[in-house]
Amino acid sequence: MAELHTIARPYAQAAFALAREGNALPSWGAALQLAVAVVTDVKVAATLDNPRLTADDKAALVLSICGDKLGAEQRNFLRVLIDADRVALLPQIRTQFLELKDEAEGVAKARIESAFPMTDGQLAELAGVLEKRFGRRIETTVVVDPALIGGARITVGDTVVDGTVQAQLQAMARDLRA
Repeated sequence: MAELHTIARPYAQAAFALAREGNALPSWGAALQLAVAVVTDVKVAATLDNPRLTADDKAALVLSICGDKLGAEQRNFLRVLIDADRVALLPQIRTQFLELKDEAEGVAKARIESAFPMTDGQLAELAGVLEKRFGRRIETTVVVDPALIGGARITVGDTVVDGTVQAQLQAMARDLRA
């Protein structure tokens, strides 16, 4: 998986550079989303895997399905991926593109795992605290997990703040075994 991530990186960076240069980050995000939906469709993916099809045939198929929803640069980008036999990397390319976009726009994603549902007020207060701590606008995703017993686990990028009762009990058990 890390290898695919590494191979996808230069393509994502190229797409991001083109999008930023053309002041078209939203349209590139939408174009990549469309392209991912097309190439991950079961029937399209099976057709693209057919070794008898040429790159021209594959490009014609994908671009015809996308229709006029893609600009010239976006069509060329897809053509490059198809010619290089890298179209299967589109999901990873899109993910990395969105990460670059968020970074450029000063946005960080926070995953909040809580033992109980949070009110809108609690979520807004927590997002405000996280924005101050990370110096970025925070977009939150909340997951309710009763196994946490109480508290919350917050993940922003590579940073994890685990204030769950489950984590405290695990730490206590570890200390008692030592």
